Amino acid sequence: MCCIQYTMKEDRAMTPKREVEIFTAGCFLCDEAVKTVKAIACADCKVIVYDLHTEGIEKAKEYRVTCVPTVVVDGKMVDCCVRGRVDSEMLKAAGIGSPK
Repeated sequence: MCCIQYTMKEDRAMTPKREVEIFTAGCFLCDEAVKTVKAIACADCKVIVYDLHTEGIEKAKEYRVTCVPTVVVDGKMVDCCVRGRVDSEMLKAAGIGSPK
């Protein structure tokens, strides 16, 4: 799987996008995290999925990703990814699903 970018409504290019990066390894927990983020994401979210088997290793090192799945919003790792399972309420609190 390669880096996949999902940008809701490309015609809104003038609006700054909230950048959401998901680091995965192809497991069922990672797939669940991607589905959760995509379900919450709004038109102002640019979602990028990195499969660490094939890409994103250097970026993951920059963020100090130590486990997957990990979600990073606008350059900051979401707290639930540090502590355990991806949590939709924490993703929303990090800004996913709301304009920047």
